[in-house]
Amino acid sequence: MNYKDQLKRDIQLKNTPKRIISLVPSQTELLVDLGLEASIVGVTKFCVHPKHMRLSKAVVGGTKQIHIEKIKALYPDIILCNKEENTKEMISELEHIVPVHISDIYNLEDCFELISMYGEIFNITRTTSTLVANIKLQREAFQVQLQNKDRLKVAYFIWKNPWMVAASNNFIDVMIKEAGFVNVFEDETRYPEIDLNNSKLKDADFIFLSSEPFPFKEDHIIEFQKEFPEKTIKIVDGELFSWYGSRLLLSYSYFQTLHDKT
Repeated sequence: MNYKDQLKRDIQLKNTPKRIISLVPSQTELLVDLGLEASIVGVTKFCVHPKHMRLSKAVVGGTKQIHIEKIKALYPDIILCNKEENTKEMISELEHIVPVHISDIYNLEDCFELISMYGEIFNITRTTSTLVANIKLQREAFQVQLQNKDRLKVAYFIWKNPWMVAASNNFIDVMIKEAGFVNVFEDETRYPEIDLNNSKLKDADFIFLSSEPFPFKEDHIIEFQKEFPEKTIKIVDGELFSWYGSRLLLSYSYFQTLHDKT
């Protein structure tokens, strides 16, 4: 059977994969929510949802470094990767073992496409179609709530030392817009390093401090409040702004809470 991944690479599979290794946390969660937990044989140390996965499945490394021999010993039928989270060198090495499917996510359509691809590969198209439909319903209901609301401006911090923010051309920026906000760094790309005297911060109504990848905490709010006493500083759930897959079912109700508190 011939399939394509999101890089348009050909993936040749003899049968429906029954032994899966996932090297992307959000994709691991997606597989579980699609009813494929029993087929997962290996995950990364960062696959924290569901919490029991790292105890019940073999941990084969992280998203950048893996234990090849451990992977080989699991006899996988397929390995699931992501262009941004996993390295080219890693993927090249894995391709000598079994077929590797690579996701490439920049927007919601990419998310829906990936879910549908998994439906075809794992022969669960009805389940994946239902998931996509439910996410779209959540999205549409939230968009109705956003009608006639002002689009407030935000700066979304993802790292400290150096300070880094989410700009454009990434999934976080898409979700900032989905949440009904304007990214003050949208004219820059990817994840630029900035100084706290950056003029764009003056335009922000809110400063969002993401819970991941840097674990911003309440004491960081105090630090920012000293620099920007007139701004509203919030710790936000980074997973609901950056994880694609089934976690999108939770994103829109969370975005509503951010507006309810404004």
